[in-house]
Amino acid sequence: MRDSIPSGALSGNILVIGGGMAGLSAALEASEAGYDVYLIEKNPYLGGRVAQMYQYFPKLCPPYCGLEIIFRRIRTNPKIKYLTMSEVVDVSGEPGAFDVDVRINPRYVDLEKCTACGECVKVCPVDRENDFNYGMDKTKAIYLPHDLAFPMKYVIDDSVCKKLECAKCVEACSYDAIDLNMKPKTIRIKAESIVIATGWKPYDATKLDDLGFGKYPNVITNVMMERLAAFNGPTKGRILRPSDGKEPKTVAFVQCAGSRDENHLPYCSAVCCLASMKQATYLREQIPDSKVYIFYIDIRTPGGKFEDFYTKVSQDENIVFVKGKVAKVEEGEDGNLIVVAENALTGEKTRTEVEMVVLATGMQPELSDVKLPIKELKLDEYDFATFDTPGIYAAGVARGPADVASVVEQGTAAALKGIQTAKR
Repeated sequence: MRDSIPSGALSGNILVIGGGMAGLSAALEASEAGYDVYLIEKNPYLGGRVAQMYQYFPKLCPPYCGLEIIFRRIRTNPKIKYLTMSEVVDVSGEPGAFDVDVRINPRYVDLEKCTACGECVKVCPVDRENDFNYGMDKTKAIYLPHDLAFPMKYVIDDSVCKKLECAKCVEACSYDAIDLNMKPKTIRIKAESIVIATGWKPYDATKLDDLGFGKYPNVITNVMMERLAAFNGPTKGRILRPSDGKEPKTVAFVQCAGSRDENHLPYCSAVCCLASMKQATYLREQIPDSKVYIFYIDIRTPGGKFEDFYTKVSQDENIVFVKGKVAKVEEGEDGNLIVVAENALTGEKTRTEVEMVVLATGMQPELSDVKLPIKELKLDEYDFATFDTPGIYAAGVARGPADVASVVEQGTAAALKGIQTAKR
C-alpha cells in the first residue's frame, strides 16, 4: 500500500505533513512507538532540503548516509504509509477525530510497476530545468528526482511533457508503468493528531536588487553552492563558476543576504554563518590555492562544537573574515565581480574583485506560500508556526530557523506530543 494510491476508508493515529527531516523523524518515532502514521509530501520524493546538501552538521558527512538508514527504516515499517505528490486540501474535526482531505497529484508513472530502468528517459525529446539542482542543469520531462530518490521511481513534469502528442516513453516502457491519462485523486484520512513539518525554502535572491543574482551568472546562492559541491550535482562535484566552467580562485560569501533586513527577512536564519564557513572549506579542500572572503554583520555559531568549527576555519590564512555589510555587487572584467562594502571596524570603503560570489540567503518558511487549511493553525508575523494548539503540533523549520540536529529533535518532540492525543 505504501507504493500505490490508497482507496477506501483510511485512518491513522498521526498524520504528518512534510517529508523532510522533521517530518521523517516524527513519523518514524511515532510509528516505532506503535502508532499508525500517514506521511504527506508534496514532492515526488522524501528527504526534503537535506537531500540536496553535500554535507551537513554536526558530522559534516553526506546526507545520503543518514537518509539511506531512514529510508530502510520506512521500508520495513508497516506502521508508516507515505504519499508523495500529495497536499492537504481540507482539515475538519477536532483533536482525536480529524478528517483530512488529501489531493494526490498525478505522477503519470505507476509506483508498483516502475522498475527505474531508465528506458523512458532515452526516448524523451523534452528538456526541463532540474529543480533539484536549482536550475543549474536539465533533465528530461520524465526523470528520476535524484540518485537516492525515495521512492526510487520516475515522475513526469506535466508542465513541459507533450503527453499523448508524443507518448514515446509509453512505447519504450516494457512494464506498462506510464499512464499519461492519470488524474488527480482526493482521499480522506481520519487522524487523531497532526504534525506540521512543512519546512523551508531559500529566500528569493532575485529580490536583492543590488547583489546581482539573476543579472550576473557568477553570483549564486548558498543552496546552489551545495549542489555544485555534491557528487551528484550539475558539475559532478567540481566547484566551477557558471559563466565559463572555470575553477574560481577567489570567492566572496555575502552573509545575511536578505536576512536581518526589514525590507526582506527581518530575522536571523540561524545556520547561514555555519553554512558559509562549511562551504569555504569545500573550496579550500578542492582548490588549494583559492582565497575566500566572508563579509558578515555578526558571526553566529551557537554552541561549543560550532564555535570550535569557527575557530578552526578562522585559522586558515586564506579565509578572510570582513566585518561589514555588502552594499552591492558590480560586474568586473572576464566575468569577475566587484564586491562593494564598508569595513565596520575601520570605516574603510572596500572594493574586492572576486571570480564568484555566494549569497547566504536565509530560510523562509514554506507556510509563507503554502496556506494549510487548518483554522486552528496560528502563525507568527514571519509565517512560522510557533504556537502549538491541541492536537496540532509544528516541528522543524516550520517553527523557526534551525539546523538539522535541532530539526530532528523537534520532530521527535512533535511525535511525543502527537501520541498523547492519539489512541493505540
